[in-house]
Amino acid sequence: MKRLVFLLSIFFSIGFASAQLVPLNFGNFESWTTRSVKESAIIGGATKSIYVLGPSEHISADKLAPYQYGKKTFWSSSNTYAKVAGITKASCSVEPETRDSGKCARLDTRIEKVKVLGLINVSVLVSGSLFTGETIEPIKSADDPYCNISFGVPFNKKPKALVLDYKCKISKNNYVMKISGMSSKRIDGVQDRAEIIVYLQKRWEDAAGNIHAVRVGTMRTQLTEDVPDWKNAQRMEIHYGNITQTDYYKDYMQLTNRYRAKNSKGMVVPIQEEGWGSEQDTPTHVLVMATAGNHGAFIGTVGNTLWVDNICFEY
Repeated sequence: MKRLVFLLSIFFSIGFASAQLVPLNFGNFESWTTRSVKESAIIGGATKSIYVLGPSEHISADKLAPYQYGKKTFWSSSNTYAKVAGITKASCSVEPETRDSGKCARLDTRIEKVKVLGLINVSVLVSGSLFTGETIEPIKSADDPYCNISFGVPFNKKPKALVLDYKCKISKNNYVMKISGMSSKRIDGVQDRAEIIVYLQKRWEDAAGNIHAVRVGTMRTQLTEDVPDWKNAQRMEIHYGNITQTDYYKDYMQLTNRYRAKNSKGMVVPIQEEGWGSEQDTPTHVLVMATAGNHGAFIGTVGNTLWVDNICFEY
């Protein structure tokens, strides 16, 4: 049934709108790499599985540190293999789930706890996120999670839209929690929202290794209500150039320095978005992201869940 719905959606999109739908690699979510991580004995010594959207194979993560995502897949996620202060820990917030006769991706916001000798001494909130890019492993510190991630991959095309299937479960709370290690804090007046993002950037690197960028194309959709049933072949238009004066623009679409990337020296540095590109600019990189929360590292609402499937670009 899943494949039938997808093929019919392609047929109608191409036949009636003269559009070309191009699936992203592994974007049908039928193929996953399973990674086994043997956690340290001091925290229980369990063997846990974490997942990568990529070739169908099974590997032992601790024998491939760091696991080089870019060689087999351009997808990474909030799933991590960490080795901090000699303690090995696995975290899994993105995983395959059965959908009809196939699979989709399930992204959860959850709390990861580390128990040493039976006592809880570290807890962090993780929003399940799937994105194009690379995670540098093993993670050696939770102080600054973005220092371990290179967001975005080389890309020079200009698609009209992102097309995908999705459903979600979104908390109605008007507060979020920040849980980052030994501390926990409630932040009032905000909702935790699932998001689907496409940023097309034109990047360049200066002599000192700093990465600069202009935003060429933008698509950012926030999901604020439950969507209990699958919405199939949902078209999310990508807008090019400076969108600040358009009806489409929202404050959360503004330029950002949140994300980082690996430079030519192998260092992970901030991507400094310095302006809006023109509609004539050709991008050099694309960040495609689906996430169960919109507040960044360690901040969110436990229970938010986003399911995605059949991710394509429309040209």
